[in-house]
Amino acid sequence: MAKNLDHIWKALSDPTRREILDLLRDGPRQTTEIVEKFPQLSRFGVMKHLDTLREAGLVHTRSEGRLRINSLNVTPIRHITERWISKYEASWTNTLLRVKESAEASASENSQSSTKRA
Repeated sequence: MAKNLDHIWKALSDPTRREILDLLRDGPRQTTEIVEKFPQLSRFGVMKHLDTLREAGLVHTRSEGRLRINSLNVTPIRHITERWISKYEASWTNTLLRVKESAEASASENSQSSTKRA
């Protein structure tokens, strides 16, 4: 995948934007609803966060009359998973499996030595 994913990482780097994505994971929301969830921020501040998420392709916005409905687009997150996470998944799975097997072997050895002493 030759696409530059920096804009997606930048969008995901901010905790407020991640919270907005968490809200949208539960379903589409009007912009006003999102603004109300962040009383510590101005409407303009929330709109800037939404713009960054839109530019990264993480949020789609459609207009219904005067309302703006925002919804989550998971495709960019899937691209990150394919590009970065999946490459390391097999390695970590194998490492965790070896740790599990080692722990079980140690537990078995300890159990056998306890039985011999008794």
